[in-house]
Amino acid sequence: MGQKTGFKKGALLLSTLLVLSTVLGACSTDKAGSGTAAGGTDQITIMLPNFEAENPPDNSPVIQKLEELTKMDVNLQWVPSSSYEDKFNITLASGKLPDVMVVLGKSPSFINAARTGAFWELGPYLKDYPNLSQMNEIITNNASIDGKTYGIYRARALGRNGVTIRKDWLEKLGLEEPKTLDEFYNVLKAFTKDDPDGNGKDDTYGLVASKFTGPWDNMQIWFGAPNKWGDDGNGGLMPAHETPEYMEALKFFRQIYSEGLVNKDFAVMDATKLPDPFVNGQAGVMVDVADNAQRMDQKILDKDPTATGHVDVLQAMEGPKGLRDMPTSGYSGMIAISKSSVKTEEDLKKVLSFLDQLNEPELQALLGNGLEGKQYEKKEDYVIPTTDKLALRDVQGLNQILMFIPEDKTLRVQQTPVRQKVAQVQKANEEIVIANPGEPLISDVYAQKGPQLDNIMNDARIKFIVGQIDEKGFQDAVALWKSSGGDDYVKEVNALYAALK
Repeated sequence: MGQKTGFKKGALLLSTLLVLSTVLGACSTDKAGSGTAAGGTDQITIMLPNFEAENPPDNSPVIQKLEELTKMDVNLQWVPSSSYEDKFNITLASGKLPDVMVVLGKSPSFINAARTGAFWELGPYLKDYPNLSQMNEIITNNASIDGKTYGIYRARALGRNGVTIRKDWLEKLGLEEPKTLDEFYNVLKAFTKDDPDGNGKDDTYGLVASKFTGPWDNMQIWFGAPNKWGDDGNGGLMPAHETPEYMEALKFFRQIYSEGLVNKDFAVMDATKLPDPFVNGQAGVMVDVADNAQRMDQKILDKDPTATGHVDVLQAMEGPKGLRDMPTSGYSGMIAISKSSVKTEEDLKKVLSFLDQLNEPELQALLGNGLEGKQYEKKEDYVIPTTDKLALRDVQGLNQILMFIPEDKTLRVQQTPVRQKVAQVQKANEEIVIANPGEPLISDVYAQKGPQLDNIMNDARIKFIVGQIDEKGFQDAVALWKSSGGDDYVKEVNALYAALK
């Protein structure tokens, strides 16, 4: 939808349909639209994706409990996740929007719709709600469009990254867990050269990596490189690959590659194969999301139930600028409120009150875990989920409207030592994450040329690591990046950044 008038026309077509309002005096009990039910209960219509094969039935006891607790008549419009983007775009184009829509990402269509007035700008209102007022500043900025908040983000761990390591190998070699870059290098070397599995063979190495770029991006931050965009010294932004810290990181990567401390085939290894060398006892370190550690721990235990305590998870390694970690964006999509159906501030505040309430522990547990005695049983301070597929259907997909603000308060399954350590690492990481100042800036140049620009720098990084090019070759790649649209990209980002500031 390119013009604001399109949304106005759509709103006129709707007349009193899809309006969450007692003020407008709607008396319908029709669940297809929002308004006020005959019994005085407010109605709300929500469009959301389902990643499961079946939707919860309308009379699901979990949904009934949700309506009882929120005093809302909740109409859920389920869309299969595989076709959600298409349905989202069709709905936007029609102008007939539900009250609330789950937005999976900052797609061009959502950005355009937000800019042309299809959704409420929520920033000025959030301070009035006990949970929503606690939205994380970095994540709110990451999820924003032109610095404005058009949706409540669905939170994910911001400090999610960590270092998964073979604890049994450290113990076998009498090594402490590494904390600095030098110690990290020494551990990689010992895991490669000193027979950590004790089989007398030269068949192990330190770090396992794949063609997924995340670990290299993450380790660059340890060396002091910025997260995608850094301060250019004049109040503007410069790309990370033009900083000296980025080159220091590259030299380290090149060194560990040349010494055989990382797998030689990393540039072509499929990311799905990444766990295999770690679980099979070939590699001792993975730089990935911290929760990877609990999956590796489980895979090793599945192979050998006696292999307890083989896996540990650590924070970032301390570099020249101290402890630094690359955050995730901190969210997975957001929940937006349409202006075509939620017409007045009074209506908006009712919807925000409803969304705020979904962040209460009781509602998080309801939508995330279900009902005690039906979807789970309680045992001490954890829960045991049911295996009854019919009971699970009643709660499937309802977590898609959870925002976890200020934090995830759903009920936990039994915690292993590794799971507990993962939670500690991710929490501690929140203090050391390096935000990307360019995250809220929507670049037209990048929309057109982003993949090409990214490929130039990713290829150059790999070629430098494996020794195919030297520093001059890398600078040649930077020059190509600039002439292929990079200069225009930097110029546009800085104009957007100046306007945002």
